[in-house]
Amino acid sequence: MFILKVGDFMREEYDIEALNPKKNPYAERLKRQISINVDISSIEFFKSLAAETGIPYQTLINLYLADCAKKNKKIEVSWT
Repeated sequence: MFILKVGDFMREEYDIEALNPKKNPYAERLKRQISINVDISSIEFFKSLAAETGIPYQTLINLYLADCAKKNKKIEVSWT
C-alpha cells in the first residue's frame, strides 16, 4: 500500500510566468457588461433585424458599434 503526501509531488513555490508564457490571443476580444439607456425605437429596430437574421439583437448592436469604432465613424449632432 502506497501512502502519498501532497509534498511528494508539489513544489513549495511555482513560477507562474514560466508555466504559461503565452499571452491570451483572445484578450482583446473580451466583452464587458455595461448598462446603457437606449430609446425604444432603436431597440425595436435591432430586434426586428434580429428576427430577420437570426442573430441576437444585443450581438447586432455590438457588431454595429464595433464597426463604427473600427471605421472611426464620427456622429454629427445638431441641436437646432
